Amino acid sequence: MSYHTRIWVQKIPVTIDEAWGFFSTPDNLAKITPPDMMFRIINGTGARPISEGMVITYTLCPVMMIPVDWATEIMKVSEPDLFEDRQLAGPYEEWHHRHEFVAVEGGVRMTDTVRYRLPMGAVGELVESLFAGRRLEEVFDYRRRRIEGIFGRMD
Repeated sequence: MSYHTRIWVQKIPVTIDEAWGFFSTPDNLAKITPPDMMFRIINGTGARPISEGMVITYTLCPVMMIPVDWATEIMKVSEPDLFEDRQLAGPYEEWHHRHEFVAVEGGVRMTDTVRYRLPMGAVGELVESLFAGRRLEEVFDYRRRRIEGIFGRMD
């Protein structure tokens, strides 16, 4: 089964420290996740900022109200520039998410890079082409809109 990589870039009118403070606090993930996914952190964080080795477990319903348990580990933290997480348990065969923050004139350029692959070989590829890739785009489009609602928009 092949890997898929998706990249989203968004500019937000805040300082890099403000961006880091928001995005490095796992509890804020619920604020930028589509409500129909019923995202809920089960354990691992409280309102603590992320740290290397932190494991966060949560439940969500990515499709048809079917709950999925997911656990991620924070693999790398370089404040305030980037952090990386990987799936320990969940719906993907592999999942790696890199969050990068770069100060630019008037704000921050935030880049999310997700590299993943689905289980089940050819069946997983079919699911990717018919549904999973599109759903992931929908989730990150929702996040973009919510982040604009929280912080404002930057051209």
